[in-house]
Amino acid sequence: MSELRFDGRVAVVTGAGRGLGRAYALLLASRGARVVVNDIGGSLTGEGLDAGPAAEVVREIIAAGGEAIVSTDTVATVTGGRAIIESALDNFGRLDILVHNAGNVRRAPLAEMSYHDFDAVLDVHLRGAFHVVREAFPQMCSSGYGRIVLTSSIGGIYGNRDVASYGVAKAGIIGLSNVAAIEGAASNVTSNVIIPGAVTRMAEGLDTAAYPPMGADLVAPAVGWLSHESCSVTGEMFIAIAGRVARAYIAETPGVYRPSWSVEQVAEQIERIRDTSDSVAFPVVPDGHAAHVGYSFDMAAREAASHG
Repeated sequence: MSELRFDGRVAVVTGAGRGLGRAYALLLASRGARVVVNDIGGSLTGEGLDAGPAAEVVREIIAAGGEAIVSTDTVATVTGGRAIIESALDNFGRLDILVHNAGNVRRAPLAEMSYHDFDAVLDVHLRGAFHVVREAFPQMCSSGYGRIVLTSSIGGIYGNRDVASYGVAKAGIIGLSNVAAIEGAASNVTSNVIIPGAVTRMAEGLDTAAYPPMGADLVAPAVGWLSHESCSVTGEMFIAIAGRVARAYIAETPGVYRPSWSVEQVAEQIERIRDTSDSVAFPVVPDGHAAHVGYSFDMAAREAASHG
């Protein structure tokens, strides 16, 4: 296969000053994309400002012969999200790729988590995703092309201790991506989710001594493909961790139909209700919502007819 390149494309990568975002920005730029390197340069908890990390990535890109600019606006506000997208349009005249990677973390047990810290994490991960997607999406639809990659987490799918805010935000991102995939399909705008695992600042305080190689370089290629014009999927979730790339998806058991239920009947049928041996999955696009409802309605109609 010939090299998949991004010549002529313009990408915005949030949280691109360090770790995963840096790897994404460098990869896209190395293959011809012009990149807006967005990062406020704050601490792991999201506090403080430092243009240094984003500026260093831009210097690396330019030194290698690429094109990039610094953006230090925050994704956490409406005005910041708008400024990030406008920086691409003002400097490069277009926007083709949006990778939302910016993040922070504030750890605390659920019973002790403050409302302030909860909001601070949602502001960056989830509201931040909306702020940049909301500004980029109409531009992409208008031009008839776009690639959106949003960052979730295994914490958003399976949960984890001491990070309720992070789990909530990362789960919400999946819903946002699915809506963008559905509404963008007619305009050649794809939206997918990356679920990365890498040893970055987010791993501070964890004992990683026994981990296999888990560099950002093992995640970036998956993001690169999801960002490319050849990307053939939308409304999907991809895991990239320690060299493993996989698809994650939501499935349902076939379930049990009854024309009426009592609490006791649910208890009696719970093993059949939970039986995953013949699971079903509904693709987000073109209309997973309607497919899910239709499946349930069809089961009711079949069962009613068989007992009629």
